[in-house]
Amino acid sequence: MSYLFEDFVGWKAYCEEKKVPLYAPVLEYEIAQRGSTEEAIWSGLLRAFTVMKDAVETGLREEMTSRSGMINNGAKKVYKYPKAVLSPEFQKLISRALAAKEVNSCMGRVVAAPTAGASGILPGTLYTLQEIHGLEDQHILEGLLVGAGIALIIEQKASLAGAVGGCQAETGSAAAMASGAIVYCLGGSIDQVFNAVAITIQCMLGLVCDPVAGLVEIPCVVRNASAAAIANSSAQIALADVSAVIPVDECVEAMGEIGANMESKYKETAMGGLAATLTGQQISKKVLIQDIEILPDEELPE
Repeated sequence: MSYLFEDFVGWKAYCEEKKVPLYAPVLEYEIAQRGSTEEAIWSGLLRAFTVMKDAVETGLREEMTSRSGMINNGAKKVYKYPKAVLSPEFQKLISRALAAKEVNSCMGRVVAAPTAGASGILPGTLYTLQEIHGLEDQHILEGLLVGAGIALIIEQKASLAGAVGGCQAETGSAAAMASGAIVYCLGGSIDQVFNAVAITIQCMLGLVCDPVAGLVEIPCVVRNASAAAIANSSAQIALADVSAVIPVDECVEAMGEIGANMESKYKETAMGGLAATLTGQQISKKVLIQDIEILPDEELPE
């Protein structure tokens, strides 16, 4: 019987009792739930990480202009900008998170980790982490399993869907997955991994889901970049043993409570926040008109 990922306290206790690394219960869970083999799980993870890296590279190489016009090669502009705010590595991190998410907005192939709306965060962070620290693919794949375990618990105690919990549930969860994976890959303890998750969630609590024109473009793309930065800052703090003070399970419960009490207009309905601004409404009308105009005559509304 595999561990069912009800909470972080139980996950830690299971690992300590069985004397196994943090990713092992997630691997057991995947094998049990899918009726698959360990070899097949590792192979699937490698394919997923390959797609993540391909999305980063595609977004930085190919034309990335969405049909709405709101996305227009922003990742390449950031990547090629001659002055780095902090360091070239930070600039690469931000541009890579933007790149993978722009691929999603332009209907390219991505990994929903945990959702398509947050599909730039893990690729941007793990691609850059591997490059900076020279990590083997296998170590990154173990980090992905750790991230999956984090997502399983968040899904149980809160939500991964913007329509249920706002953007905190999507980019917030992805950032939590990324920060935990980073700490694991850099040799952090279980407590440090979970502390990174807690810190990340604290930074992302209350973030609304307000997609302009109902499209997963603005502000979703730039939020992926910001969430990638938060994931790295949380990992840095946690590795230094700075406590989140509030335990990770309680942080996730707070996320769930906030999501449950968030007004529906802030949960992927495009009825509040940035979507409801004057410019947001103008863009929405323009996008709607364009969509109607490209329909074949027989599909036009009467």
